[in-house]
Parts: sequence; structure tokens; C-alpha cells
Amino acid sequence: MTKHLYLSLIPEALIASQLEPEEFGAYYAVGFEKKTQGQAAFFDLDPTFRDPFFSIDAALLRCVPHSDGKPKRSVYISVYRVVEHVPLSAIQRLYLTTKDGRTLGVDRAASIAPDESGLHLYQEIAPLSPLVASTLGPISFHQFLTKKDGPLSVPCLSWTELRLGELASNPELGAIRDLPYENIDHLRSCLAQLKTKTVTTKLVERLHTKGFSYRTLKTGLYYGTREGLALFQMPQTETLQEKHYQWWRSANL
Repeated sequence: MTKHLYLSLIPEALIASQLEPEEFGAYYAVGFEKKTQGQAAFFDLDPTFRDPFFSIDAALLRCVPHSDGKPKRSVYISVYRVVEHVPLSAIQRLYLTTKDGRTLGVDRAASIAPDESGLHLYQEIAPLSPLVASTLGPISFHQFLTKKDGPLSVPCLSWTELRLGELASNPELGAIRDLPYENIDHLRSCLAQLKTKTVTTKLVERLHTKGFSYRTLKTGLYYGTREGLALFQMPQTETLQEKHYQWWRSANL
């Protein structure tokens, strides 16, 4: 059986498994005992990836089939400071799993579009998890947070950009429409303050949940290190409806 290395973002962990990505997503999000655990987001890593911070080879030795022949579902390698030790070169594909265990594979985009003007809303996922409003586009946001001498510097960060609709240009009066965010008045206030202050980022929620609604994704999921930035771009809505309808329906429940 093939042995996979999975970098889980929700929660942050490095895991060895004999399950294929779709099977692992269902197991990780729901569990075979049908005890709901919530959505999952994880990367399939290059199986040859190694870093002295992790005892990967020792974990792989324990990742063997059970006595009845069933595959080993998971062997936890690390749950601490994982993301900062996984380079972009080790990441192969992103998988997003809904709460009921349906998994969508997402490829890395060939390029990242230049930053757009206006306001942005970022859900940080790992290793940090606040909800942040910013005047910085994704590329500038990445540079701001990973700069070595920056006041808020981190070696690596995974995050998503969430849709703001009309609030991106008119936070005070823009229509909410289908945006599902809680405490919308507070969000409006944070966005409006960015238009008048010299700061480029503002915390909307300091301890925001790491989960997020897939339908609120503006572009996809970013993974940035000091060596570079990658975007795993969500397919267009039409593509999801036509080719991944069951996942899309589940993601919108």
C-alpha cells in the first residue's frame, strides 16, 4: 500500500497514512464511527520529503496494514510547529473536505494575479488563526508577514482571502447580500478604520475559528514561506457545479 504524508491545516499536524486523499479526507473529517468532527484542509506532500525536525522514517515504519489487512489510517508525526518546517517544494496538492466527508482536490495555480486595490479580508489558518482586514493584496500581505525584520514576522503562513463584495470599496454602506459573516457591524467598522488610518492591517477577531465557509473563498488557499508564495486556486463556481456537484452541494449546506 502507498504511504502518504499529509500536512493537515485544520488542525495543524503532519500525518502518515495508507489512505488515499479522498479516503483520508472522509476519515479525518467524519471518522469511521460517524462522529462529526468538522471540515478538513490538508496537503498531500512529496513522499520523499524529510526534515530533521520530524521523525518521518520512524513513523513510516509504523504505518503498516492492520492484522486484518485494512490500511493504517493515521500515524501522527507532529502536531507542533509543523507548517514552518514544510517548504513549498514539498507540497503537491491541496484537498478540501466538507463536514460530511466529501473531498475536492485543488491544484497549485501557475501564477498569482497582481494585487488589487481596495480592502481585503483574510482568514489565517496555520500556524496563526485570526481574522484580519487589510489594505494589502495577497502578495503584499505575504511579504509583510514573512519579512524577517518585520514586527509581526512568521516563517510560514497558510491563509485564505474571503469575499467582501461591496464592502471592499464601501464598508460603511455596501450591501451585505449573501455574505455570511457574524457581527457584520464590527466588520464594517474595522474596514472603515483602515481607510482613515496609516496601518495596513487590523484584527477583526483575535481568536477566530480555523474553519471557514468554502463559498466565501475569493480565490483559494495561499501557502507562503520566506522563499515564496503559492496559491491553490478554487475552480470557478460553474466548474464546481458541473464537475463536482456533490462536493459543491455539501459545501453550501
